Amino acid sequence: MIELPEKILLRMYYKMNQARFFEEKVDDLFTKGLVHGTTHLSIGQEATGVASCMALEKGDLVSLTHRGHSQAIGFGLDVNLMMAEILGKANGYCKGKGGSMHIADVRNGNLGANGVVGGGFNLSCGAALTQKYKKTGKVVLCFAGDGATNEGSFHESLNLASIWKLPIVFLIENNLYGMSTPVAKHMNIENISDRSASYDMPGLTIDGNDPLEVYNILLKALRYARAGRGPVLIEAKTYRYSGHSKSDAQDYRTREEVEEWQKRDPILKMKNYLKDNKVFTDKQILTMEEEAKDSIENALEFAMESPEPEITAVLDDVYA
Repeated sequence: MIELPEKILLRMYYKMNQARFFEEKVDDLFTKGLVHGTTHLSIGQEATGVASCMALEKGDLVSLTHRGHSQAIGFGLDVNLMMAEILGKANGYCKGKGGSMHIADVRNGNLGANGVVGGGFNLSCGAALTQKYKKTGKVVLCFAGDGATNEGSFHESLNLASIWKLPIVFLIENNLYGMSTPVAKHMNIENISDRSASYDMPGLTIDGNDPLEVYNILLKALRYARAGRGPVLIEAKTYRYSGHSKSDAQDYRTREEVEEWQKRDPILKMKNYLKDNKVFTDKQILTMEEEAKDSIENALEFAMESPEPEITAVLDDVYA
């Protein structure tokens, strides 16, 4: 494992906490009726969402899932504009029209979160083909969930990416449930990464709750793709503490199961690593946590004070 400098460890821990606090705040706002539509939380999946994006280089691209808040924060999106978007404000990333599931910042490389399961696979291949054609040296990181790997777009995209040796890394966040269906009931393989063999590309299953493992493995995978050797499939096994969406009663799993996974919490794991290896003092760790929390409170204040969209803008940016 590559030893990481303090600067990266600090940023990683800060952003993971920022993602956790952001989603806890969104959860609270939804309960108060301030979030329009639904929202999908990734509390418990911060290692895959944040650490993976930190392995990217400037100019690389990402496509996110409908459970994409941690991914967006890891990629570097502004939490102020994210919060404004979720609250439907005019200065949100998509002018308040995208909401929780469609946060995009195409100009800066975020191809967008996608409400369609598996909807990012084909788009990511198109973006990766562009990078190869223009010889930019950039890579696309495509996020997806375990359920999305049973979609036809997954197999079509991996096949295409393999044939054309596209610079793309497919990162599957396997949180063990496709909505309410356990993985074991919708596929007959233990590891999703085994599917890489069908397309002659490297495949690997990793601990998605270990931020350092996620970072190091993604760093190697991205370098592989960047070198023109073709795509990589990575499965990160992780867990979401919340339901599939805010309308999920979670009758399909036990409280004991959730509590068992909470013992493997990625933020707690990172915190223990920093303390055990004396990277930061307890005071420094607490300061990072408080600063992350303050950033979300500031984001909420920014969003609440932001303007509502004008009624005349209802048809702007509508193309079909």
